[in-house]
Amino acid sequence: MDTIATAHLAASGSSVLASVAFVVVGVVLVAGLIWAFRLGFRVRRNEPAPPRPDDQPRMPASGPVRESHRVREPNEMPQSADGERLTPHELRPTGGRDSDDQSRPRWDPGSSGSFGSGGPGAR
Repeated sequence: MDTIATAHLAASGSSVLASVAFVVVGVVLVAGLIWAFRLGFRVRRNEPAPPRPDDQPRMPASGPVRESHRVREPNEMPQSADGERLTPHELRPTGGRDSDDQSRPRWDPGSSGSFGSGGPGAR
């Protein structure tokens, strides 16, 4: 009987130490969370305010801007008269020009297969 009481007393001593450790860890975690929230509030206070309604973009007086579709043709690469290569400042600006035919190009059946395979596919 004496050994059971000693074992119980020894177990209760270590559980008290564990309980104190849990309480200390809990207090440290709560203090860390409070510090993090206070830091977040200070950082948020120093940020600029959200834009006011009069700072928001406005629709142009001419109405909404719509998407435009144009068929473009590439500029041809100019050839040098003496056969030397051209330097960048001798080239025309990049981009293209509007095509004379503004009809939308359509897929031509038989010109390519699915996913660019070039074949007729499984017909």
